Amino acid sequence: MSQPNKPIHFSDFFTEGQFETQAETLFIETKPKQLSIGIPKETILCENRVSLVPHSLRTLIGYGHKILVQTDAGKASFFSDHDYSEAGADIALTAEEVFKCNVVVKVAPPTAKEIEWMAPDSILICPLQIPVLQDEYLEHLRKKRITALAMEYLQSEDGSFPVVRTMSEIAGTSAVLTAAELLTNANGGRGVLLGGISGVPPAKIVILGAGVVAENAIRVAQGLGASVRVFDNNVTKLMRLQNVLGRHVHTSTFNPVHLAYQLLSADVVIGAMHSTSGRSPILVTEEMVSKMKNGSVIIDVSIDQGGCIETSRITTLESPSFIKHGVIHYCVPNIASKVSRTASQSISNIITPLLIKLGSEGHIEHFLYNHAGIRNGCYTYKGFVTNEYLAKKFEQKFTPLDLLLTSKL
Repeated sequence: MSQPNKPIHFSDFFTEGQFETQAETLFIETKPKQLSIGIPKETILCENRVSLVPHSLRTLIGYGHKILVQTDAGKASFFSDHDYSEAGADIALTAEEVFKCNVVVKVAPPTAKEIEWMAPDSILICPLQIPVLQDEYLEHLRKKRITALAMEYLQSEDGSFPVVRTMSEIAGTSAVLTAAELLTNANGGRGVLLGGISGVPPAKIVILGAGVVAENAIRVAQGLGASVRVFDNNVTKLMRLQNVLGRHVHTSTFNPVHLAYQLLSADVVIGAMHSTSGRSPILVTEEMVSKMKNGSVIIDVSIDQGGCIETSRITTLESPSFIKHGVIHYCVPNIASKVSRTASQSISNIITPLLIKLGSEGHIEHFLYNHAGIRNGCYTYKGFVTNEYLAKKFEQKFTPLDLLLTSKL
């Protein structure tokens, strides 16, 4: 005969089982890891910037990290070897020594030879620069099992792209000042003063994109007195520009007919579209360019992601412009390198906290797993291509990074 169920008191219900044997769980603390960080001298694309400046090194060394700087790495930005040495860095005479570090930070993609110098399973932090990217580049990274992070795709917690933002501030300002120079007779332009004078209408600037580049370009252009038109399909961004800069900023969505009409009378066109994962979209066709005024100027700031104007092709600071259909094209991917000291300090301010986090996480797996914005910038990981756009472009096998990380943790 079964016994009646024993009543359970309210307090017993919540304490039931707490004195029974429990499965043991171990807490494994992630220990900080000392990083050896290499800062090589840039050798391609007339690059004048340096990835980390001396004042940032003092912070990193304070966290116990070792810094190796190639001699003259900061010379073009007026940072001497003495400055780096005083900050606590070791000076290397050859690039090969620097690339042996387990973390290499650059402001331009490494060459195939430089990748060969790198240690297997090391970490590379540098811009991707899709227009100059070759399929052999990815193959070299895969063979070395290098984890590569693209600076322009690194996201902060609010979803913004901090490196892109800070370089865009510089690029927006520089684009207008560069256009003003190219419009002069001395540079083959129409001989137009960007701001105009009393009794003479000002130059007309068309800006493609309503992001940070556009905002800074508009501030400078309006300060000089130019007339500005802004195009973007994101109405929220257009509203933000008008709220920040005033209702007198002319804005429009990308209507091909309206855009083509505005380009007919434009003196300057600034391409400022940014893609979050791959190539920037082409918004201005070659036919549109062919109908523009002779001596007008195109500044394609988006060229580091392929460009948003069909006639654009990558140029360098040594030979920054070319003429096609009578229009001057300026397509320098590292336009911020014109003011290398300011740009270097800005990049360094962003990369330094990232390196501190990397060291505190202990392992690159934990670092990527815990930071979704950093995962967005990872395009190769231990022999796998983890960026879908690059995998399709170069016919490589794509492996999702999330899948690789969850299988290891």
